[in-house]
Amino acid sequence: MENRLPNMENTEQSLEKTDDNYKVPNLEKGIAVIEYLSSRSEGETLQAIKVALDISQTTAYRILNTLVRLDYLSFDEDTKRYKLTRKLLTLGFRSLNEHNLLETVLPHLRDLRDRVKETACFGVLGDEKGIFIEQARGDHAFCFVLSPGKPFELHCSAPGKAIMAYLPVTVRNRYLSYMTFPRYNSRTITSREVYLEELEKVYQQGYALDNEEELSGVICVGAPVLNYTGYPCGSIWISGPKDRLTEEQLRSTVQIVKEIAGQISAELGYRRV
Repeated sequence: MENRLPNMENTEQSLEKTDDNYKVPNLEKGIAVIEYLSSRSEGETLQAIKVALDISQTTAYRILNTLVRLDYLSFDEDTKRYKLTRKLLTLGFRSLNEHNLLETVLPHLRDLRDRVKETACFGVLGDEKGIFIEQARGDHAFCFVLSPGKPFELHCSAPGKAIMAYLPVTVRNRYLSYMTFPRYNSRTITSREVYLEELEKVYQQGYALDNEEELSGVICVGAPVLNYTGYPCGSIWISGPKDRLTEEQLRSTVQIVKEIAGQISAELGYRRV
């Protein structure tokens, strides 16, 4: 019997046809909706989504209603806007074997808020920047409120510096290769050399400061959350206006943030050597 090699050209064409045959257009459109809304922290209306993605109103309506029913989106009856929920973030944590991270962090985040009286936040490292995950809103009439999934800079934010300071050198260098150090004001760190000096300082003292480095008049204090291997799986921090975070208040806040970050890390299995 003659052994014949397959025709690779025909095989490749067959695979291409098979790929086309197995496409699910509405699934692709649903994912496009999710990706579009991921950059719209205030959400968007049906009309805006329909126009931006060039899909029919009927298709857009069905996709949006399905995503709301499955709890991937929320719908505000007053503004008529659709927004992403935290469900995707939760699924992401599960895939990283960090599914118990939020459950561990949340009560401590509320404790931090109650003790400092400012908005307490939690965030993690993303592909190139940090990602805000959750917050406990402060007690003051004026306080900072962020949207889940909002990115934060690594060079001028307290959580960014807190996480970067505790990363293994090889991982840190990879993130450094992405960083462009944009300047927000005269206080912003804009060079790699100065930034590395700042990270060494953060590592030694166990906390990081954003002393009006991104927003004038705003101070943030952050500390790393370490898992059982000592890897920084996130950071907690507080943000407040400069006039409320006086020098005395800031000293007290630093100790509280460090203490609570240590408690979370201990619950995640971290043991300081």
